[in-house]
Amino acid sequence: MGLHRSTAGEAMNENGRTPYDPHAFEPFAVTVDLAVFTVRESRLHVLLIRRGQDPYAGAWALPGGFILPRECAEDAARRELAEETGLSQESAAALHLEQLRTYSDPDRDPRMRVVSVGYTALVPGLPEPRGGGDAAHAQWTPVGALPELAFDHARIIADARERIRAKLEYTCLATAFCPPEFTLGELQQVYETVWGVELDRPNFRRKVLASPGFVEPVEGAPRRTGGRGKPAALYRAGTATTLHPALLRPERRSEGERSE
Repeated sequence: MGLHRSTAGEAMNENGRTPYDPHAFEPFAVTVDLAVFTVRESRLHVLLIRRGQDPYAGAWALPGGFILPRECAEDAARRELAEETGLSQESAAALHLEQLRTYSDPDRDPRMRVVSVGYTALVPGLPEPRGGGDAAHAQWTPVGALPELAFDHARIIADARERIRAKLEYTCLATAFCPPEFTLGELQQVYETVWGVELDRPNFRRKVLASPGFVEPVEGAPRRTGGRGKPAALYRAGTATTLHPALLRPERRSEGERSE
């Protein structure tokens, strides 16, 4: 394609447009970071890895890494999750990841300009993680007792936690963290753990039972609670996947959230 000079002295093609020059732009890298949560021992936990190399060698961080040249972001997220936590490729592939947002502050990584695509998931259970790849160690960590984190990963966790809190408002995901047969008190405990608030028991019960397909009663004798309380009715997960109406969180109080 022939080039000619514009009046401003720039090289232009025959269509009167300046050719694209990739070297005119500063290069940058794209990474993925994953905030994966679960409920363990009635506490909300997030999956963390201890970095095995600089920058921040020895510091705790979210699983993640660089996207390869011929790889999409979601494939990179699953690959990094498997490599850095020791999960099988099958477990990582089956995980339902939800894209959170893009993190692009110019100074978020001391190596170079790095843009990260954040992903999050709330899962009922994964095998105990172990380190791998460039991660020296991996573990589930209570969200209420997070160590100092590398990069901007504290911000990513905060954003991801808010996303999963909202997810429990309009989906039936909470039942996945209960036994196959559960009481409404056990279901309420899942909501309180993820939301970090105390819920009014009668009001919660009324809202759950008013949501079609959320839970189904189990036939037979109810489970007896501890102490002198009367037996509690048992339920199982219903056929619905979304809640109508949504089960909205109560108004948050500045110091009133339940500690982790």
